[in-house]
Amino acid sequence: MTGVSVVISVMATVVFMATFSAGVDMPGLIVSIVMPIGLGGPMILAFAIGTERMRYANQQLHRLATIDGLTEVLNRRAFASAVEKYCTAPHRRGVLLVIDADHFKAVNDRFGHDQGDEALKLIAQRLSRTIPRDGLVGRLGGEEFGIYLPGMDLASAEEVAGAVRRAIAEIDFRPENTQCPLSVSIGGASHAKPIIFRTLYREADERLYSAKQSGRDCVALPQAA
Repeated sequence: MTGVSVVISVMATVVFMATFSAGVDMPGLIVSIVMPIGLGGPMILAFAIGTERMRYANQQLHRLATIDGLTEVLNRRAFASAVEKYCTAPHRRGVLLVIDADHFKAVNDRFGHDQGDEALKLIAQRLSRTIPRDGLVGRLGGEEFGIYLPGMDLASAEEVAGAVRRAIAEIDFRPENTQCPLSVSIGGASHAKPIIFRTLYREADERLYSAKQSGRDCVALPQAA
């Protein structure tokens, strides 16, 4: 932009001096080159800084709108929206897992909500590390999380769910230097044709309830066809 300004300034100076004065001289050309650089450079720099600040602010707003502030995974709205795009598209399959921390109220009651928050952070970190790279993780609310596995069949999803359950059980959570085991119950639902998120979630949540009724710290998935 500065270069273009210099070229235009030089051309305008040449025309002006050739028309209204004795002709082009060196001081006039120097001024026509220096002025755009002296004025345009700082203006362009200020514009670039303002644009970068706006881009950063938009990134922060997007993050606030999509990321759960405590656990650093997708919030419920962003997770549901992302999953909906996958599971309503034709010719796609996938599995939704709903994960709930077992006896979590007891953790809050015994050690306080600040330690409960630490437990949720640890659980979210393990979920993110355990699932495949193309999987989605979100916090659905409280101590409940969701995982969506695009393109995955039930057999593979069962392996992932088992790995998640074991990964959570291996967390060394010691609030106030007291060993506090963590575990999760997992319910799942699969689809091989378009389906809305609410329907898929309802089915997975029903199986989560079955897992809770079966003694917790277990996985409940539909039977493979």
